[in-house]
Amino acid sequence: MMGHKVGTREEWLAARIELLEAEKELTRRGDELARRRRELPWVRIDKDYSFETDEGMAALRDLFGGRSQLIVHHFMFPGCPSCSSVADEYDGFVVHLENHDVAWATVSRYPIGELTAYKERMGWGFPWVSSLGSDFGFDFGVAYTDEEIASGNVRHNMHLDWDHSDTLAEPFGKSEESPPKDLPGMSAFALEDGIVYHTYSAYARGTDVIWGMWQWLDRAPKGRNEASMRLRPHDEYELRAREGR
Repeated sequence: MMGHKVGTREEWLAARIELLEAEKELTRRGDELARRRRELPWVRIDKDYSFETDEGMAALRDLFGGRSQLIVHHFMFPGCPSCSSVADEYDGFVVHLENHDVAWATVSRYPIGELTAYKERMGWGFPWVSSLGSDFGFDFGVAYTDEEIASGNVRHNMHLDWDHSDTLAEPFGKSEESPPKDLPGMSAFALEDGIVYHTYSAYARGTDVIWGMWQWLDRAPKGRNEASMRLRPHDEYELRAREGR
């Protein structure tokens, strides 16, 4: 941070007030975007998706747990420090979502035993289910077959072409695959008259705003500082510090 502009309190206040106007405009635009999200057409889901949970097999409608709305975090597992770091927040807000008639589920395309073991290691309690053997991840744009990857016919983020030079993929974790077989994202669903509808999805930087950690870092003096400070699962920070990594 050496060499950063230094000023008087009066200069700071003048610059901060100018920035405040821009922040207010962004808030107003965010409110408008939220309204437009709610107005997106719903897509009826007729395919039967199955998930393995700690209590046994479940259908997509079962994940609602008696509520009319469901939010899903497509968790890139294993090897995604971003997914792991933001998941540290979930236990705190899931109860508030449920109070607002919104169920929560984290979904990964890995055996439930591996997911449960990792959840126990992290000390998490939120619902995490396996979509292994289901088309769920493929249909919602976060999973790819070996054939798609080999052919280069991979689409992501509303099915846009994958840009292999995209450096924004790097925070998702280093991988020998380009792109990896799974990527993170989020999707929202509604349950009405026994019918499940897909209402919204977001990927890549589209999920930044719903991950509270990023919002705090964006307001820190050095921002996200990703060039020198890499995200890790929370139990690895002290271990890697001792190892000098």
